[in-house]
Amino acid sequence: MRALRVLLSLLVLLTGCTKHAHKERDYQTRLCDRLGGVMEYRLADGARVDCLSDTYAVEVEFAKKWAEAAGQALYYAAQTGRKPAVGFIVRDTPKDHRRLQRLRILADRYAITIITLPRGD
Repeated sequence: MRALRVLLSLLVLLTGCTKHAHKERDYQTRLCDRLGGVMEYRLADGARVDCLSDTYAVEVEFAKKWAEAAGQALYYAAQTGRKPAVGFIVRDTPKDHRRLQRLRILADRYAITIITLPRGD
């Protein structure tokens, strides 16, 4: 039964990844190159920072995962001594603009830098 749950979870993840013309990794690569950072920096607990620069611990995420992105950025910053940042992949839609506004509320409160990445699909 556990194997079936794992298989179904993987199927859902893989299906979700095919929705976007550009994958999260594409945005992560471009942003990390721009910041001169290290991609997929592994923390002692096995967690991976999408991009670790001299200044920022960055979580790159699509708009619908705005809350997860904020939490991960804060955790990565706490673990690395860098400032928290979110590479926010956003479309020009009312739904994504609402998500960006929600993220901005947390960013203002917890000093998270938001780097908007226009979604190209």
